[in-house]
Amino acid sequence: MTAYDKAMAHARTTEALAQVAGRLGWDQQTVMPRGANMQRSEEMAALEDVLHARRTDPRLGEWLDAAQPPDDMGAACLRELRRAYARNAKVPARLASELARITPLAQDAWEAARHNEDVASFLPWLNQMVALRREEAHAIADGGDPYDALMEDYEPGTSSDAVATIFNDMRPRLVALRDAILGANTPPALTGHFPQDAQLRLSRRIAEHFGYDFTRGRIDLAVHPFSSGSGDDVRITTRVAVDDPFNCLYSTLHEVGHAAYEQGVDHAYALSPIGQGVSMGVHESQSRIYENQLGRSRAFTGWLFAAMQQEFGTLSVADADAFYAAVNRVNTGFIRTEADEVQYNLHIMLRFDLERALIRGQLDAADLQEAWNARFAADFGYAVDRPSHGVLQDVHWAVGLFGYFPTYALGNIYAGCLFKAMQGDIPDLQDHLSTGNAGPATEWLRTRVQQYGALRPPVETITHACGSAPDAGPFLQYLEDKFSAIYTL
Repeated sequence: MTAYDKAMAHARTTEALAQVAGRLGWDQQTVMPRGANMQRSEEMAALEDVLHARRTDPRLGEWLDAAQPPDDMGAACLRELRRAYARNAKVPARLASELARITPLAQDAWEAARHNEDVASFLPWLNQMVALRREEAHAIADGGDPYDALMEDYEPGTSSDAVATIFNDMRPRLVALRDAILGANTPPALTGHFPQDAQLRLSRRIAEHFGYDFTRGRIDLAVHPFSSGSGDDVRITTRVAVDDPFNCLYSTLHEVGHAAYEQGVDHAYALSPIGQGVSMGVHESQSRIYENQLGRSRAFTGWLFAAMQQEFGTLSVADADAFYAAVNRVNTGFIRTEADEVQYNLHIMLRFDLERALIRGQLDAADLQEAWNARFAADFGYAVDRPSHGVLQDVHWAVGLFGYFPTYALGNIYAGCLFKAMQGDIPDLQDHLSTGNAGPATEWLRTRVQQYGALRPPVETITHACGSAPDAGPFLQYLEDKFSAIYTL
């Protein structure tokens, strides 16, 4: 075997074990009995010991030094494997194991604290998680910006300064659009009682319309919706509120976007270093375009209006136009995952600034709630009413995902570029969506983005798909056109 062959065989086994670890995480959040959490913590730590040893094996370093790629796929595999090896080699085994051990416990504590509106009970766990991730960030950064080091895990090739510049440029147009909308007449919301079984039945139907392959996936319930896995085992979760069906339907559609990306990767890449999405920003471009540009379009909501009447009977809104306005209603609210498209990125900007300060040591976990509440009041103009609507609403910090949040906004930007290109290539797109047929759109995304996995770096992936480098212009224009029409601005 050549050095390349040895490195790839080693990586394949490592990735298979990583998928097993992911399945344990899925199990914890869906069906694991609560009393098993302490044992699960030890199981995750033990598996991480094995994974970290494999990822930092000196033999792997030797093979990577000597390896010559046989083709473009091989070159991409080596690029990703070398980047991961350089990162993992800087993290002590003790630290990797401790992070894996504490994560299930911190998540369990977060769920209880969120349910009980009790920030104080979660603070000891948050302190531990922040301390561990700061240590990891400084080890990886090697004298550079620690937050940038963590961002590299989720969006390789970017920096927090670059993201901050993008956010600062976007903010004035987003705030101006929001203020204009909130000064206009607000359309009626959808109200009523929507039984859980019917919501889940319709969610499954929507998932199928958007190409989710249930022979290689499933839908379950979780506190915080997520997608898990890659290749031939990609699972999603959703949540249900009987008075708010959009929470379930659009959470499902969002996660279907993630899952479709993983299911759509070329099978030749399976369990290889490029056999999954290239970054969380590109991943979010898929989930956001499925959920918003496609799923909240006037064409698709017209089909959804009829489908909901079949499931739930007469609705509180009069017709398909009123339903479209209700789906896209802009109003005050606290929850990021339930935020409208106009205000969503403002929620991300808040989290980005706070978590960057946390990792840089400019903000302590003990002061996070106060900082959150002050920033929210300044950005949105009203006060947080309870912790589950504020600092406890997201699972990300409980499980150590610092550096993840900005990828949601980058995903929106990428989605804006993809949608503009898609419309140019599929002139009858809206006609298809009006019948509930998302096939042409999902096939376009599979052909242009999903099949390539991590073959190309993130920005190059979007550039290749769209024919030009990504920028925020198409996304902001899409928002202004769409909501000016809905609110007759």
